[in-house]
Amino acid sequence: MNAPSSPPSPRPSILVVEDDANLRIGLRDNLQDEGYEVTVATHAREAEPLIRERAFDLLILDVMLPGEDGYSFCRRLRASGVQAMVLMLTARSLEDDIVRGFEAGAQDYLTKPYRLRELLARVGALVRRAGGAPPQVMSFAGYTLDLGKRALSRADGGLIDLTRTEFDLLVFLLKHRDRALTRGEILDAVWGRDVVVDPRTVDNFVSNLKKKLGWTSASSFTIHTIRGVGYRLELESMTKP
Repeated sequence: MNAPSSPPSPRPSILVVEDDANLRIGLRDNLQDEGYEVTVATHAREAEPLIRERAFDLLILDVMLPGEDGYSFCRRLRASGVQAMVLMLTARSLEDDIVRGFEAGAQDYLTKPYRLRELLARVGALVRRAGGAPPQVMSFAGYTLDLGKRALSRADGGLIDLTRTEFDLLVFLLKHRDRALTRGEILDAVWGRDVVVDPRTVDNFVSNLKKKLGWTSASSFTIHTIRGVGYRLELESMTKP
């Protein structure tokens, strides 16, 4: 397998090789929400021609793949000159299994079940090492959200003071726009799974966020309350670099 020499994508590119359909789709959707360009495959034989055609910034390989396992596939990729970063996913957590992954040529190793925030943090670190960078700016409804600086500004350049939780809440709503999000999902993503918080706390933070954003019925964004469920953010337009 010859390493491709195609020009890099404007967005960091990731290939997910995972045979479990639910995990594969979940990974794809969450990584796309983060701004990555994502391609998926179910096994090594399907992934191999994709890797020949283009240079990915990161490969996410499940270890227990049908046919050729992730260890063998990773070793073969390295032997053929493929330089992409590799993150291995597996239910195996024994030290020997982890060492085997690194010896095969992986840069990182994450055991299942994994926490989404940890996965995204590891992906971001590997992509940065590969020379790419996740999108750091989101623009919506006349506002600019700088993820690197953790700053929200209006069209006139004025800054809007948000607490850490308000900022994380806004980012989560934007990344999952047009989706009905339960209060439980929002709590897990913004506050953390291990933090015990009254679900109604979400309501208070959404209300404060709308006030700080100066929301009115004429605004080009809406945070809908879905009775008995949670919230859904809708935008007239939104751009990412």
